[in-house]
Amino acid sequence: MNTRICIIGSGPTGIFTLKTLVASPVPLIISVFDAELVAGKGTPYLPGANDPVMLSNIPSIEIPPLMETLVDWLNRQSNDYLNTFNINRSSINDREFYPRLVIGDYFHDQFQAILSVGKINRHRVEVYPGHRVTDIELGTTDIRLKVSSFDGDFDAVFDHVVMATGHNWPENTQVKPGYFASPWPATELQEIGDGRLGILGTSLSGIDALLTVATSCGSFVCDDGGTLQYVTSAGHQDFHATMMSRKGLLPEADFYCPLPYIEPQICTYEAIQNEVNIGSQGLLDRVFDLFQRELLAADPDYSAEIGLSHLSVDTFADAYYGRRSDTDPFVWAAANLAEAHLNFELQFTIPWRYAILITHEIIEKAIPHLDTTDLTRFNRSFKGIFIDQYATVPHLSIRRLLALRNAGRLDIIKLGSDYDIETEGLERGARIRTGDREQQFSSFIDATGQSSLSVRELPFPTLLKQRGIQAANTPEPARRFMDGESANFKKTGGIEIDEAYRPRGATALSNRLYCVAIPFLLHKRPFVQGITSAAELGKTAANAILADIAVDQPPILRMA
Repeated sequence: MNTRICIIGSGPTGIFTLKTLVASPVPLIISVFDAELVAGKGTPYLPGANDPVMLSNIPSIEIPPLMETLVDWLNRQSNDYLNTFNINRSSINDREFYPRLVIGDYFHDQFQAILSVGKINRHRVEVYPGHRVTDIELGTTDIRLKVSSFDGDFDAVFDHVVMATGHNWPENTQVKPGYFASPWPATELQEIGDGRLGILGTSLSGIDALLTVATSCGSFVCDDGGTLQYVTSAGHQDFHATMMSRKGLLPEADFYCPLPYIEPQICTYEAIQNEVNIGSQGLLDRVFDLFQRELLAADPDYSAEIGLSHLSVDTFADAYYGRRSDTDPFVWAAANLAEAHLNFELQFTIPWRYAILITHEIIEKAIPHLDTTDLTRFNRSFKGIFIDQYATVPHLSIRRLLALRNAGRLDIIKLGSDYDIETEGLERGARIRTGDREQQFSSFIDATGQSSLSVRELPFPTLLKQRGIQAANTPEPARRFMDGESANFKKTGGIEIDEAYRPRGATALSNRLYCVAIPFLLHKRPFVQGITSAAELGKTAANAILADIAVDQPPILRMA
């Protein structure tokens, strides 16, 4: 009997899973369930969830291979399609950033092409859009799913199930009048309109939220000199936005660097593994020593400038942000953008930036082995400097922020670590308190991005009750502010998984559930974000399935 495989979710992770599976020469029965009505796009790229002004933070050159590259796909599109998104055909290149909606269309077409390959390779692949998996029950030899659709509810049984459910956003974005718990879906933000807008978060999620509201209240236009300007539309003269974060810093502009990554000289996978093998005691400091030596070898001048030899894992972040923290964020953003633009023209890579970038995924391999004290130290400061380098943003996004600032429509405040966000007693929006300072906003958006989810937050009640899954036991302190109440709380750790992303647990139950849902992995994989991670997760899960059924994989068929 053919192996029955289910993929829950048809976003990037599900697509990369399917791509590997359909390469099997042995026929498989594959079902793909997706809660959305359109399969093959993924939540981060869905129409309605995203505004055309929202840009993806990954260029074509960084998207792992599908049936064709994003650049090749764009070059095949009609002029009408490109004009819809203001894409100049002559400017299409593999390092440019494109709207999220464009990425969604690209993935949808790649998904359809992969389905065609599946048919050619004699697989039976059925796609069920508008079908939400509401429960998972592990059996001894199989896995039962409960599925809800417009046509009714039903059960389905599979040998392998890949949980590629992707990001998790609140069902109701506007949880109170004028208070938005998430920047998605974008359609809800478009209704915000005039008045004072507060945005918690200055990363790309916060920028996307800001620009969505800004384009509903005005437009971006270039003057005769080519400088981008922001002009409010009639009835929106009172629009003003305030972005805020603990440091009060903007992300930096995408910088030129060799791709794929060059191997580090000192902080290598082998070196990190050697430290892991020694043991968890002192592991973080030993890892930092490797990182320190890598940075010194890559950029001695920068290392001397920040006093690298005198820094520790606990003090490096302060030196790293250094001058940037003492400079007006918009002044810094303008200078950084000019530098990044020039370096792209010269194809010049800043050595210290690249050293941090190429070591983040390597250092992540040590995170699951840190003890509780070191994990807390890592999360407190060291983690952020890696995120700052790999989460740089498109140049156009920075230009739009500067245009809003120049128009007097945007400012940024530094919150520090002691602040409260309150909604109690307000008809709409929120107020924020920092020390003796208080500001009130008629609309407020929490744009801090996807947080890690614990085992107890699994959306599958039977799976949650079963003793088939263990927690990763990495308590994560957090702070919540609502209705004037602030409370410290600790969450149960994420799901404990093996090298194939199978949850660890009772051996009497099937171990053929593959948890590649990013929010449940963030506790021990802090950098598992974006399309490149989706590709790695999907490929690993699919290869584990194929290995389980003893299938050798030939190369995937290419499009003609």
